[in-house]
Order: sequence, then C-alpha cells, then structure tokens
Amino acid sequence: MSDEQTRKVIDQFNQAFQQHDPSLLKDLLAENCRLENSGPAPDGSKHVGYDECLQFWSAIAGNEGMTFEVEEVWTAGERAVCRWTLRWGGGPQDFVRGVNVTRLEGGLIVESFGYVKG
Repeated sequence: MSDEQTRKVIDQFNQAFQQHDPSLLKDLLAENCRLENSGPAPDGSKHVGYDECLQFWSAIAGNEGMTFEVEEVWTAGERAVCRWTLRWGGGPQDFVRGVNVTRLEGGLIVESFGYVKG
C-alpha cells in the first residue's frame, strides 16, 4: 500500500471526527480491527472487532460538542501517525492533545493506538 493510499484512508477517518459524521467510518475498518484508547490509565481501554471499534469511534465522531483538529499526519506504507487536538469547550484548558498510531492492511484499519499528553 502506498503512502498516498494510506493518507486517503486516514484523511477520511479524520473527516468523520471533523464533520461529526460517523457514517464515514463504516468502510474504513477491518473485521479484526482493534483499538487501544488513551484512558483510563495506565493502559487504556481496549476494543476488539469491527462492531466495538465502530461503536467507540462513532460516539466520539458524533459528539457535536467536541472539535477535532488535525495538527499533522505522517504515513509510511501501511502505517500512519496523526497528531491532533480535541476541544470540548471554550476555556483555555478545555482540550487535550494526542497522537494516534494506526496500521492498515488491505486498505482497512486493523490497529490504532491512542496516546495523549498528561
């Protein structure tokens, strides 16, 4: 898979959160998808399988009280790193910055690990 193909998948994934449109996620996840959320400490919650991953991400993407801002995306073959900011209010500390480390197979997301600044 080329960097450009991976970037296209990651861009659509990010658009789901930016546009609050969980339907954009449906065709991006593999049946064996697994994700590890950044919380709770120390290891984060784990979600395995298409349905669990879609449900978890859809809840965030559909939350119109949050704003997802992409800071930067890097791709290398089937791997991608996205640095982002998630805002949930107008206050100076109503946000968190983080990174997603994602791996694709056959054009679908199979792994994604989320990390945030503490």
